[in-house]
Amino acid sequence: RSVLARARRIQLPKLCPIMECPHLCTSVCIVPELVSFPSGSPSSWCCGVCRSNKSPWLCLTCFGVHCGRYVNGHAKKHYEDSQSPVPSPKKLEKPESENFQHAVCMDCSSYSTYCYRCDDFVVNDTKLCLVQKVREHLQNLENSALSAELHKKRKLMDQPSLQSKVLKVNGSTTTVCATGLRNLGNTCFMNAILQSLSNVQQFCTYFRELPAMELRSGKTAGRRSYHTRSQGESNVSLVEEFRKTLCALWQGSQTAFSPESLFYVVWKIMPNFRGYQQQDAHEFMRYLLDLLHLELQDGFNGIRHFVFSPESPGLSTATKCCINGASTVVTAIFGGVLQNEVNCLICGTESRKFDPFLDLSLDIPSQFHIKQCKNQENGPVCTLQDCLQSFTDLEELDESELYMCHKCKKKQKSTKKFWIQKLPKVLCLHLKRFHWTAYLRNKVDTYVQFPLRGLDMQCYLLEPEKFEPGIFLYDLVAVVVHHGSGVGSGHYTAYATHEGRWFHFNDSTVTLTDEETVAKAKAYILFYVERTCKSGSDNRL
Repeated sequence: RSVLARARRIQLPKLCPIMECPHLCTSVCIVPELVSFPSGSPSSWCCGVCRSNKSPWLCLTCFGVHCGRYVNGHAKKHYEDSQSPVPSPKKLEKPESENFQHAVCMDCSSYSTYCYRCDDFVVNDTKLCLVQKVREHLQNLENSALSAELHKKRKLMDQPSLQSKVLKVNGSTTTVCATGLRNLGNTCFMNAILQSLSNVQQFCTYFRELPAMELRSGKTAGRRSYHTRSQGESNVSLVEEFRKTLCALWQGSQTAFSPESLFYVVWKIMPNFRGYQQQDAHEFMRYLLDLLHLELQDGFNGIRHFVFSPESPGLSTATKCCINGASTVVTAIFGGVLQNEVNCLICGTESRKFDPFLDLSLDIPSQFHIKQCKNQENGPVCTLQDCLQSFTDLEELDESELYMCHKCKKKQKSTKKFWIQKLPKVLCLHLKRFHWTAYLRNKVDTYVQFPLRGLDMQCYLLEPEKFEPGIFLYDLVAVVVHHGSGVGSGHYTAYATHEGRWFHFNDSTVTLTDEETVAKAKAYILFYVERTCKSGSDNRL
């Protein structure tokens, strides 16, 4: 349980180059205006073989629709079946028009393009911009279908006699402001974190109120921006794409939003998250917050006034917590400070160090590992307070973590203890459910009981007796849950409260839920917001 594991500082990784696909000229021959596409929204088109409507891909040679490799793989099989045999040297080479390989296809949900011959995603386009034309056409079809669906729901809601029936059948249709996030291919880890952060009101409001980047002029004015290699790396802004995503989530104009532009930037600046493998939601959240913090420090789009100032309305100087330089809204809201004290057991020398943190990673005590669910009767239920107490308990370091004592001038046995020196405005608690063994990473599936309101953090402070009781209370605003047995598999969803009601965010599906359901969840990440004191005092820490 090292300090680095709790408050690691992640440096901005170098951008990874993406190669352009050389096969577009022979594989892309669709002219959208001349093609008769299937009816309905492209994201729900059915595979021409198995009729599955999950992960549909459009062949850009013959406009056939097939399912992706994580469903039944008919899109890849379509490419393999259509490949021409390698011509013999004695035979004349076929005309280029007959060498279409059906190698390039487009995801009908995220509009990303993939080449099976390159075995990679495509960022360039043909000379006639056919890929972009197809993308825009699919977007228009999707928007038309979503608008029709939203109009239908609003029409139903205008009928009082049908309101209770709609609520019973469709769950959350009484609230059209909540928007889901489409899964772009095992991106539920990202969706759960984005939905949780969008419900941290102070954090979300800051980004939503940032001015947008300057609109492009000329023929492309007002169109959605798709980053390509020719635009240059300097145009990639995580802050801007994050801002646009948060704005889309609560504007109520659509039932689901596709965060492909944000995901593209993630691929650009977070190489660890490239591809469509399942990722760890906590690791993504830390990278996201760290990189937002670094970009805000450097100035958003070259404009320095976007860097957070402690004088900003609603955030006092008492909230300032710097990590890697100047404070930003990330550290002002999520930033806290730990005091780490190490005592040498040989000479008694004490070493104290202060470490900033954005979240706390808590072990689930080993005595509770056999406890799988709340309703089991094989012993006491593990509580969040048990995990916090284990975090702050005095611990004797083992042989692999011997302390280098400056007085003894060699590594000695020692004890270590943590105190919280400063609490953040938003307390993010990560339960360490995944542990490495010799060959694989196991999941601790223990149910941990957590309070929905009134989490008292005073007893974990450095000098709790100096403060009046009841002024360090936190209320839950969001929970990220991992369903499944391993970090490389399973599924992430999130619960979050908005305007007094709890919602369950499961990718593009958003449903109303209740506190009892939330309390039964096997939490992975918990977001607690500081309860505002009526006195408005800011001099607590």
